[in-house]
Amino acid sequence: MEKDNISPHVRASDIEYDKEADLEVREVFKKDIDGGVQFRTVSWQRAAVVFLKIQFAMSILAVPGALATLGAVGGAISIVGWGALNTYTAIVLGDFHNRHPECHTLADMMGLLWGRIGRALVGAQILVAQVLITAAGIVSISTAFNALSEHGACTVAFSAVAAVLITGCSSIRTFSRLGWLTWAGFITFFIAVFIFVVAVTQQDRPAAAPPTGDFDLGWAPIAYPTFIAGITASANIFISCSGSSMYLPVISEMRRPKDYRKAALVAGILVVSLYLTFSLVTYRWCGVWLSTPAFGSAGTMFKKISYGIALPGLVIGVGIYQHVAAKLVFVWTLRDSKHLQSNSVVHWSTWLGLNLLLGALGFIVAEAVPILNYLLGLAGSLCFAPFSLIFPALLWMYDFRSARSGPAAGKALYGFHVFIMLLGLFMVIGGT
Repeated sequence: MEKDNISPHVRASDIEYDKEADLEVREVFKKDIDGGVQFRTVSWQRAAVVFLKIQFAMSILAVPGALATLGAVGGAISIVGWGALNTYTAIVLGDFHNRHPECHTLADMMGLLWGRIGRALVGAQILVAQVLITAAGIVSISTAFNALSEHGACTVAFSAVAAVLITGCSSIRTFSRLGWLTWAGFITFFIAVFIFVVAVTQQDRPAAAPPTGDFDLGWAPIAYPTFIAGITASANIFISCSGSSMYLPVISEMRRPKDYRKAALVAGILVVSLYLTFSLVTYRWCGVWLSTPAFGSAGTMFKKISYGIALPGLVIGVGIYQHVAAKLVFVWTLRDSKHLQSNSVVHWSTWLGLNLLLGALGFIVAEAVPILNYLLGLAGSLCFAPFSLIFPALLWMYDFRSARSGPAAGKALYGFHVFIMLLGLFMVIGGT
């Protein structure tokens, strides 16, 4: 009889409490570990800054080149469209994590759909993409050192220094501590890009244009590219803001994973705003005359100033990607053991060893592969289109498969995610 006197409200609260407790137990990192490593210390504000730095990188300087193909209007629509879609799929991934908190990375999520083999294949896909990004980052930082020193004979040494700096940054164990560096990285890189953009508006002509005589700037509000040129330019814009799958390990270290949506939305809005503003201004003043590397479009002096200020942002940005790769293998290796959140010898040797190994692999690829840019482009098509489009759509359809036979609104939403998946397949095939 006493059971019947319990109010429905209390029962609902108890059920909700039990659900919250169950989700907490399934989290990879536990709260309040006595004498151990406290991973769950990231606020949503700090998470937003980490997300912002993941997306706001050297790729922003490649977007004006895409606008030269698509025109100002077409390019702006592409930036807003891809940015909005990537932000939406980032939220889909975060929501899936919060329903399945045992999933630390995208590989764990796909393991729910495809089993252990699928988990291993997607994990390998993530690691390959991260090593190539590290290698590209080493090349970019080495280029920055060369621009500052004007001494190309030291390229290999500069690459080695870049690998050491990146590995030192990635070796910081928690995203909470890495978040402080991320603030510095974002601010310095923002200032560098801002100086570059202002500098190009103050020149009589772009540095890459003919030094004398008349020339065609190549600016157009609306362009009419061929299908191949247009889809390639649009794909470049997509890839430049498609790093949302790297957000997932951060959620596992947030104090309140439910706050993830706020962080993802703030980062998404700021990234689209920054890309749109800086790219349109650069394209307006440089047109098709963009130098490689892009900072050279502002002339020799401003190239040095921009690279000098951007260096911390370059190192920290690539360090975050390497940190994510190392954390993936680290969690896979020590999960469900006492060493995952302890300061044991096994914990430290595993963590530092993985970072050293990934840094060494990145250095070797940067120095030994002459077609790194092509490999990076191929990785963008084969990896980041699935990471940001195909896999999120499949995960949503996995959790909401009942929508196929539900009301019209549910069917429409299910069809929208089928469209996202097909769009991702198109990007994979077209980009490859």
